[in-house]
Order: sequence, then structure tokens, then C-alpha cells
Amino acid sequence: MNQFEESYLRMPDEYSGRMPFYLTYPMTNVYQTEKEYERDMDLIKELYPKRMKKLLAYVEEECDKMEYEGSLMYDEYPDKVLLYRTAVNIYDKAVPMQGTERRREPRDRDYMDVIQALLFDEIYRRRGRRRRCCRRWW
Repeated sequence: MNQFEESYLRMPDEYSGRMPFYLTYPMTNVYQTEKEYERDMDLIKELYPKRMKKLLAYVEEECDKMEYEGSLMYDEYPDKVLLYRTAVNIYDKAVPMQGTERRREPRDRDYMDVIQALLFDEIYRRRGRRRRCCRRWW
């Protein structure tokens, strides 16, 4: 056996050169694999601190609104300004205004950073799911 011929690439001797039909196009169970990914992610989300779970609920709600054909979430190069604006909208929903006056205190940078990290992670997860499951083959 030379260096280019691996043992796992060779067909068993019993097939004598002809490959059976069921081996020509192996079926992968994409949806079952995706369910396993989702189940695993749900287990990890249960480990998040309470404040992060609350923020994640706002982030998922916003991502649900953005999940449509042609959305900025699925752009090849997402716009940084629009993603920042989305994070600001999530911040405004998550942190209620104090008192009756319409002026708001400056946004907490650390809180905004956490929201952006959760948002970008959720977008990355949904883009990957769409790439794996909803790919068009024509």
C-alpha cells in the first residue's frame, strides 16, 4: 500500500469492484443532528446567570423578528452600524427608563458589550443553522 492509498478508502473485497447503490449517496440525517445541536445549546443556556437569561430572551425576540429572507442577519457581510443599532434597541427594552422624564442616563458600556456579544453569538448560531439545514441545491 502506497502513501496515497489509505485502508479506510478502499472498498471491501466482497464487492468485487461494484459499489452497492445504498453506498453511492450516503444519507445524512441533518435534522436529527440539528436537533442534537439545539438540545445541547439549550442545556448550555440553562447554565447562564439570571441576568444573562433575561437579556438572551430580548436578544432571541429581536433575532426572531430579523429571521426572514433577505434579512441583515443573513447578509454575507453584516452591517456593523445596523447591528449596533439592534443592540441599542435591545438595551432600550431591557433597561427601563428611570422616572417620568424622557431623558435617559448614558448607556452602560459593559452592559452594551454583553448585549452585543449575545446578539452576535445568536446571529452566528442562526446563520449556521440556516447554512446547514435550509440550503437550496438548485
